[in-house]
Amino acid sequence: MSKTNPGNFFEDFSLGQELVHATPRTVTEGDVALYCALYGSRFAVQSAASMAMAIGYEDAPLDDLLVFHVVFGKTVPDVSLNAVANLGYARGRMGVPVYAGDTLRTVSRVIGLKENSNGKTGVVYVNSVGMNQNDEVVADYCRWVMVNKRDTSLPAPDPEVPDLPDRVAPEDLYTPDGLDMSGYDTTLAGSPHLWEDYAVGEKIDHRDGMTIEDAEHMMATRLWQNTAKVHFNQFEQAKGRFGKRLIYGGHVISLARALSFNGLGNAFRLAAINAGAHCNPTFAGDTIHAWSEVLETSSLPDRDDLGALRLRTVATKDLPCADFPYKGEDGKYLPNVVLDLDYWALIPRKG
Repeated sequence: MSKTNPGNFFEDFSLGQELVHATPRTVTEGDVALYCALYGSRFAVQSAASMAMAIGYEDAPLDDLLVFHVVFGKTVPDVSLNAVANLGYARGRMGVPVYAGDTLRTVSRVIGLKENSNGKTGVVYVNSVGMNQNDEVVADYCRWVMVNKRDTSLPAPDPEVPDLPDRVAPEDLYTPDGLDMSGYDTTLAGSPHLWEDYAVGEKIDHRDGMTIEDAEHMMATRLWQNTAKVHFNQFEQAKGRFGKRLIYGGHVISLARALSFNGLGNAFRLAAINAGAHCNPTFAGDTIHAWSEVLETSSLPDRDDLGALRLRTVATKDLPCADFPYKGEDGKYLPNVVLDLDYWALIPRKG
């Protein structure tokens, strides 16, 4: 009997199944430095302890997407080791702040299953919850992933597709305890634009671009302990339809979020992921650009110093975004569009 783990195939999942993921991870200041080195994020609250403590944090919190990647990475050996592609996200909500020294772990539950018509793959829907050492929720999200079948002759389970909301309600966004924006310094944050300065329908070209290098992507997937074969193993992927490794979708999300600083510099906390799609594959050597659209603005309960922006950030490869590329007349994503992310970000109000 083999002692190695081949990962779960589609027929290994069952509705309601709970997956307790291995390898809790204590995050450190080293993770923070590596995250900055990989993506160049410049949001001041996550960059400077003095900025964070001035508005009520106990220290500089880890970037919300750094937390998301660590929580996500725990799930890969059980959920997506044998995946063809990660298809989308919904109902993602960030929880209590995470600081260097916290230990994170993840538990997932299977909430949907649907075999594809080719009989070779199926879609698995999971709800994954990341917690710290005090059992406080740091991230809670749903995703769905296309997974290979081990045995194509096995009958398909009855299809069950979960009914997921198109957005997290603003009143359900988590605001860290003790947050007081009266100490927020827009000069040090690098942008004068606050919640009132953004309008629904406004589009922002973030202008800059970053080229993905193979070494950076491999370092990132190892950092998140993301063991998906499509990202790691060039020997195997050389035999596949692309002939090379796919870039982890979360890598593109972090690049797009870092690029969005130019135009959204005060949107300091990514509070929720409403929806997300990896629209086309990304490979090493591609240059990522991004633009954002304001979908909604919302006040927050009992807050006059803090508001929320619902944003769509679109990332492209090898295509600047001055003309806001998105979908063609046929409703399909343009071939250079690689990410469509719908999320809530918290931003100070003028008070």
